[in-house]
Amino acid sequence: MKKTRRTKDLRPTPSLVKNALFNILGDLEGLLFLDLFAGTGQIGLEAESRGAEVIYVEKDPGRAKRIRERAKGKVVVGDVIRVLKRMKLEPDVVFADPPYSYTRYEELIREVLKTLKPGGVFVLEHDRRRHFNPDEERFYGDTALSIWRKAP
Repeated sequence: MKKTRRTKDLRPTPSLVKNALFNILGDLEGLLFLDLFAGTGQIGLEAESRGAEVIYVEKDPGRAKRIRERAKGKVVVGDVIRVLKRMKLEPDVVFADPPYSYTRYEELIREVLKTLKPGGVFVLEHDRRRHFNPDEERFYGDTALSIWRKAP
């Protein structure tokens, strides 16, 4: 297995958090899944392996190219907020793992919740020192998962 190089803005989701995420999400068969700030694509690839249709959004063209080489789903290159504002689809599940230095969290949360299908789930991975107003939070060391569920 090829190791992913950790850089300041690329922080792959630790295995413990990844396992917890997919336990929270449950059955993904046939669902539309957005992997925002896709990075290596590992979360979206796992969602694909569980039967989801995945759209990856990654700003870095080189990373997007590497995802395209491995993924079945669509890969969109661009700024996540701009992509969400243009999106005509209503995803069932959205996962976002922005760099910990990201400064547009509130705008991101607002845009995802507008886009999300009724009954859908949004999971935001972030540094546990940041606080939002989710429906639920889970903590794994320095990492937090904030979870919003959109009313049906």
